[in-house]
Amino acid sequence: MQALIISGGHLEDAFAVSYMEKYQFQFTIAVDSGMAFFYRKGLVPDYIVGDFDSVSPEILHNFRAMRDSGQGKPKILQFQPEKDETDTELAIRTAIGQGCRTIHILGGTGTRMDHMLGNLHLLGMAMEQGVEAIMADKNNRIRMVQEGLVLRREEQYGRYVSLLPFTPQVTGLTLKGFKYPLNQYTLECYHSLGVSNEIAGDAGEISFQDGVLVVVESLD
Repeated sequence: MQALIISGGHLEDAFAVSYMEKYQFQFTIAVDSGMAFFYRKGLVPDYIVGDFDSVSPEILHNFRAMRDSGQGKPKILQFQPEKDETDTELAIRTAIGQGCRTIHILGGTGTRMDHMLGNLHLLGMAMEQGVEAIMADKNNRIRMVQEGLVLRREEQYGRYVSLLPFTPQVTGLTLKGFKYPLNQYTLECYHSLGVSNEIAGDAGEISFQDGVLVVVESLD
């Protein structure tokens, strides 16, 4: 099952609607102020998760009324503001608990760099549980991987592909079909070597022996 999480960061409605149409999600979660998007578009998420400290009372009341009317959704999971997890982490854990094997996160980027970096770590939390997690906005698609993958030009998110080590080292990194190839290279933290590569042919192949990579596809 494929899930969509709408979080409370920067979100362009037209982009989000297009993204939903493309992927046809079977399960949706609104995270705190992320429920404003569903409200504006007349959509009802399956779950609402958060401490609700950043959403308007009117919107929250609207969804509570829907739940209480007997529609069966949205299910509402409310938490205290004083907690160890962010609302987005709680949403990801909820999706995993519901059996979702792929999770897309919109609204996970924006002006709060601490939240964005925290959300990046959450991609790893999902990865460790065997769940693919993808964070996307209009200009970027971000994944965390511990095994190789193939990026096809016709399916890539943008022009540039950047590879950043999330572990101190990513060993045996080999890039085929890229403008800047590598062969059995050890990519280390605190360097920018992996930034702004490009797929040169029909597909770019990424393989490595050990470590964790952050893969960022960017439009510009």
